[in-house]
This record gives sequence, structure tokens and C-alpha cells, in this order.
Amino acid sequence: MKHPRASDCLSADPQALATELAPVVRDACRGRLGAIQWFRSTWQKGGAATGMSTWTFDDGKSMDVLVKLPVGYTEHFWSTRLGSWTPESDHLCASTPRIVAAGDKLGNYDLAWLVIERLRGGTLGSDLAMEQVTALLEAACEFHRRASDIKPVTEADRPEPPDWVKLLDRAREAVRDNHIEHEQRWAEGLRKVHRGLGDLIDRWRRRPICTWCHGDLHPGNAMHRGPERGQGAVVLIDLALVHAGHWVEDAVYLERQYWGHEQMLHGVKPVSAMARIRRQHGLKTGDEYTELANIRRLMMASCAPAFLGREGNPLYLETALRLVETLGHQVLR
Repeated sequence: MKHPRASDCLSADPQALATELAPVVRDACRGRLGAIQWFRSTWQKGGAATGMSTWTFDDGKSMDVLVKLPVGYTEHFWSTRLGSWTPESDHLCASTPRIVAAGDKLGNYDLAWLVIERLRGGTLGSDLAMEQVTALLEAACEFHRRASDIKPVTEADRPEPPDWVKLLDRAREAVRDNHIEHEQRWAEGLRKVHRGLGDLIDRWRRRPICTWCHGDLHPGNAMHRGPERGQGAVVLIDLALVHAGHWVEDAVYLERQYWGHEQMLHGVKPVSAMARIRRQHGLKTGDEYTELANIRRLMMASCAPAFLGREGNPLYLETALRLVETLGHQVLR
């Protein structure tokens, strides 16, 4: 069999690459992995291919699995560390999928792959009940705890910040060029943020780096384990954006998905709810988390016009504008 070159793996069509490498994956699994049926999942955004298969254990029992390749370093690192599993250690993978097999090579090539338990309970989706919102936050806090146990986060893990100056400039240009609704209010609000941006950035950079954040916390990246749809514990999937930060980043990220549609959270406020859950689990919150959450909200709201193609929903933008105006008075010095 002719294999693709390693340098071609990320640029090649993932489905074609997966089909070609399927026999190599099965060889690496030493006969335990069955035939693979590749598909494109509705939640997938990256360049990986995913396939359904079955895994047969040494005792003859089998389980349904997913095969995913190629997988980036971050997703592979955290998936394998958090999901390391045997049938005898079932309780250890509460908030992330069980990893049945994995590797960072296929044949002679550097290409990471995963064999993951197939979750039967379905994603949480957009129509959440209050209990599911809380369960999602519980799973996030459990993820934070377990990730820090595996690799304690340190100041050295602090990520490079985005170019906030450039993002705000793009937002101001978008307001001017697209004449979005409430253009004058946007212009005045962003002008005020621009004047205080240096101090705002400095205060955000001084936040404690105390958590491995999921980085993409929303209902589409959470599934019930099963056995039936809507049943079982909530499990977080897609660990490609895990990064060192402050826990409010995950809470505000989730909150932001519902700007303009806050009623869909059923009264749950992600930041205060996550703080309460962290305290219940013995995790520190820090005294400054409310201020940090407001700084994060203001920075994200101010940049919203820069992403009109993705975040141009009128209700979303209206909420972002309200935050720019109200938090501009509260947060900016």
C-alpha cells in the first residue's frame, strides 16, 4: 500500500486520507478494530475525519467506537491523558470520552489518531433544560479539576494574547463601513474603549493563570454518555482549544453563546454558577473573578463587530452594545 507523505497529511482531503490510512490504523490496533465507516459529523469544524467502528477486547466483549484522524497535538495530549481508560477503571473518565487506543504515528509517519468510545446520548444541543445547563457547568469544573491534577498549570503556560488593538480597530472599521444598527452608539462606545484599552489589556494580562480552560465550551461540544439519547453523564468533547487561563474564560464563553437569547439559560448565570460549583468541589475561585469576568465581557463585546459574518445576529449585537455601554462606565478607569 502506498502511504501519503507526512507533509501532505494536513493539506489532503481528510476523508480521502482517512480511507487510505484505514488499513494502517487497523494494523496499529492489532486486529481489535473492526471495519471503519467514515462520516462527516455535524459538530466537526476542523480538518479531521471521523469514522464509526467496533473494538473487540481480549475477553471477546466489544464496544462501539469512533476513529478520528489526523488529530492535533493539543487534542491528542488532553484526550489521551484525561481519557486513559480500561474496563477496570471506568470511573476515571467522568467528564471526557474514554480513549480506547491512540498513537502519534501511523506506519512511518508522524500522524496522531484516536479511537474513542462512541457516546450514545447525543449532544446537548441548543434547546437546553436548566438541569442540562447546570450539568454542562459541572462537567466543565470537573474537567478543570482533572486537567490540573494531570498537569498543574503554571505561569509558564500563559498563552500569547490576541492582538486586542488590531481586533478593536477592525471592529471600529466594521461599524463605520457596514453602517450597522445603532452605528453612532457603537462608534461612541468603542471610542471610549479604545481610549482605555491599554489599561484594560494590562489588567486582563495580570489575571491569575490557574486553570486549563476547555476553550470551546458550548452545548454542541457536550454529549450525554447514554445508553439512550438524553441519558447519562455529560461529557465534554473536542479538546483542540484547551489552554491555560482563568476559569472565567470558559464561563464567559458559554454565556456569550446566549447573548440576546439569555432566556435559553433558564436563569442560570454561567459565571456565578460556575463559581458556586467550583467552591462545592473544593476549587478556588479567587476574590477578583467578578471584575475579571466584566473585563472579559467588555473586551469580547467590543470586538463583536469585527466578526459580523459569524456574530452578526442583531440580538447578539444589541446585547454586545449594551455591555460596551454599561461596562464601559463600570470597568474603564
